[in-house]
Amino acid sequence: MRLMELAAGCLLVSGIAFAESAQKTVTGMAEVPAPAVYYEVAGQGSPVILIHGGQLDCRIWDDQFPVLARSHRVVRYDVRGFGRSPAATAPWSCTRDLLSLMDQLGIERATLVGLSLGGRIAIDFALDHPGRVAALVVAGPGLSGFDWSDDGRENYMKILAAAQAGDLEQAAELWLQSPYMAPAMENAALAARLRALARENARCWLDNPLLERDLAPPAAGRLGEIKAPTLVIVGERDIPDIQRIVTRIASDVPGARKIVVRGAGHMVNMEKPEDFTRALVDFLQARSGS
Repeated sequence: MRLMELAAGCLLVSGIAFAESAQKTVTGMAEVPAPAVYYEVAGQGSPVILIHGGQLDCRIWDDQFPVLARSHRVVRYDVRGFGRSPAATAPWSCTRDLLSLMDQLGIERATLVGLSLGGRIAIDFALDHPGRVAALVVAGPGLSGFDWSDDGRENYMKILAAAQAGDLEQAAELWLQSPYMAPAMENAALAARLRALARENARCWLDNPLLERDLAPPAAGRLGEIKAPTLVIVGERDIPDIQRIVTRIASDVPGARKIVVRGAGHMVNMEKPEDFTRALVDFLQARSGS
């Protein structure tokens, strides 16, 4: 079910290629265990790392990235196999990629913000490398080791079949029709953005999921080990499995706070960007004592 969760001139310095735009955004390719991972960095202050959901890429954070850069050193990146990050060709792990990215950017500790697949990555990382996580914000998160229902299996198999038949556009459309995406697709302007992102990332359905190395033991039975201050955000209209995960995190992670965003589905940060960003900024400000 993982798949269901699922520039300007460059200069090479210490193995990291980067370019700077007029908006002071630095972009580059971090040399994680091959192949490289694309990232963007902006702003100054305590680090915040944004991790996107499956079938999409780091552009889902377009509404939050510039806001956070006003007071934080904010990083967003394309998870391996999405956006400008090539697919894996050998065994790999999301947490190792994130650790390598942080090391190369000189980030000792950061607040991790993850949506869906990105939420799963953030939670796994907080368990695998607790000393590197200052705080945790997960929105509509996945959860390694979670017992997913069979509700979306039929649609999943249709998407996979379309991709394997070479019809990536159809695979993207079927994904956009899924319960994960249907609420967001009701907004015509947002639908256009999501359709472009989904089509550009539809190749992910052809990646080999067996190459990814899972957290062992998985997070589902270890939530009580998380020590980082945690905020969990969920759209009121998100799917039942995600609602179950959110309830579990809010119950099992010590001190975790839960926020429900009214009217939003799975893509809560894009469907209700002002509500989501306000909740995130308020959490960060409370953490900093400002």
